[in-house]
Amino acid sequence: MRSWIFVPGHSAKMLEKSFGLPVDVVMLDLEDGVVPAMKGEARALVAEALDRHPDVERPCRYVRVNAVGTSELALDLASIVRPALQGLVVPKVETVDQVSDLDAHLGQIESDKAIPRGQIKLMLAIESARGLVAAPTLVTASSRVSGLMFGAEDFSRDLGLATVRTGLAREFTYARSAIVVAAAAARVQSIDGVWPDLKDAAGLEDDCVRARALGFSGKSMIHPGQAEAINRIFRPSNDEIEYARRLINEFEQAVAAGHGSISFGGMLVDRPIYERARATVGFGES
Repeated sequence: MRSWIFVPGHSAKMLEKSFGLPVDVVMLDLEDGVVPAMKGEARALVAEALDRHPDVERPCRYVRVNAVGTSELALDLASIVRPALQGLVVPKVETVDQVSDLDAHLGQIESDKAIPRGQIKLMLAIESARGLVAAPTLVTASSRVSGLMFGAEDFSRDLGLATVRTGLAREFTYARSAIVVAAAAARVQSIDGVWPDLKDAAGLEDDCVRARALGFSGKSMIHPGQAEAINRIFRPSNDEIEYARRLINEFEQAVAAGHGSISFGGMLVDRPIYERARATVGFGES
């Protein structure tokens, strides 16, 4: 699931439109995208939208709830946990207790509403220094965790970074890499933060390329106009897939002949590179 879009929960028009977007996941937002006075209305609209689209295969349906420990979370869960919900984006996660408490709460609601236990997954947003340091333990705190998402803007605020990012976002390199490694170690997804400048298409492209090179499996967005670049860059290109297929074919022939490595295009190829080629083909076909 490469492309994740935030959709304001208080806008019935945008909620309805979101289910037809060319994205992998819609994140129906009850947190920062909704002012406090409209959160009650947003909960009702999100619940109605989920009920109207119970069988949509894509996009997947996640809801960004309010943070664990806030008075809003229980109201969120009471309204939006229903059979069509596939996951929650959990903001500002910093402790294992926050994850385990939410896991237990969801389990009770699933039982009460006859929803299969564990159906609702958790995408944990890392948005602070404390959350980043704890990421390796957070990601294994519940079997519901489907991945880690980088919340770049809140992270910047926590670290006291400049309001305007540098073009290369060097200030995020460590944080992004740490999130990717923690997610990879737990065999879950890592989703990069949004590119906030909607007018800078070149910047979006560069940011996507950099995120993919760091190991992220996808990227979040705030506007559907960003979907094409994200979907394209986080999917292996046709040339990459064709190269991987040729490498796989030659390596498998060599193994059948009793060889453990080959020279392919002037490069030594052994099993780890072969397995990466197979993963590339798999990503391209998914």
